[in-house]
Amino acid sequence: MIVGFFDELFTGPVMAILRGMDPQRTVELAELAWDLGIEAVEVPIETPRAEPSLRAAVQAGVLRGRPVGAGTVVSTEQVHTAKELGAAFTVAPGLDPEVVWLSAELGVPHLPGAATPSEIQQAHRLGLSWVKAFPAAELGAGWFKAMHGPFPGLRMVATGGMNARNAPEFLAAGATVVAVGSALEDAEQLPELAKLVEEAEVTKS
Repeated sequence: MIVGFFDELFTGPVMAILRGMDPQRTVELAELAWDLGIEAVEVPIETPRAEPSLRAAVQAGVLRGRPVGAGTVVSTEQVHTAKELGAAFTVAPGLDPEVVWLSAELGVPHLPGAATPSEIQQAHRLGLSWVKAFPAAELGAGWFKAMHGPFPGLRMVATGGMNARNAPEFLAAGATVVAVGSALEDAEQLPELAKLVEEAEVTKS
């Protein structure tokens, strides 16, 4: 696994997930995310029909100097597909050691899903310090605070039911990053997303 990749990728508190859109719309929202200061973009490839959208986003990312990841990678076949399409990282809803190992072998950092302490422990044993906490809204903000007790160095990306309005609660509870999707298509939430990114920049400086 490429050590430190996600530490460098997630320099801000927001990741964009662009699911179920055609290539043109995927690129439009990816560019909107980058314009807002959201560097991390994921395009799920749960079906082969989504692959052209990932390819288009990767190509747009190359022009902007931004890495694009492949989401919903739940099999070794999808890991190979993500690599072939130029994905900079892979994301999964759950934790599959074979997917983790193959991603590492191919030099593609992997972000596995986790919803229990046992899954977090297993991720640690596999050498991972970042997990995707899913489904975040159902787990609740208190879950994130509780996980930092036994796992103080854990980095968590809150995914599932996240938007600009509930993101501050989850970030305050211990999520390192919140992953949003439909919020990018809601004009009323865009200023709030930009504010989250701006506040993080001020805190770092």
